[in-house]
Amino acid sequence: MKDKPVVPREQAHRDVEDAIVHYLAEGGETAALGFIDALERAYRHIGRHPATGSPRYAHELNLPGLRCWPLTRYPYLVFYVERSDHVDVWRVLHGQRDIPAWMQGPDAA
Repeated sequence: MKDKPVVPREQAHRDVEDAIVHYLAEGGETAALGFIDALERAYRHIGRHPATGSPRYAHELNLPGLRCWPLTRYPYLVFYVERSDHVDVWRVLHGQRDIPAWMQGPDAA
């Protein structure tokens, strides 16, 4: 089975940029680089095994196919939908946020 390309939406890019800015301001360069490494590992995993993510929020938000995958050692979740030719990353959100509220943004459809 071939890995699917992982394609973040613009909002997912903004989420990642916000997290990096936060880690640079609060924890320094090591924390920010660790976040980027954890995100890259998560993207590789969901590209290889998109069905392994949790469908919990798909049921809660009534968004069929939505899955999430946690970052290792960072409190962030990658929200995505598997498409026939790629993995569509919707958001990268801190797990302590009100996930249903954050997922209702303009890029959610």
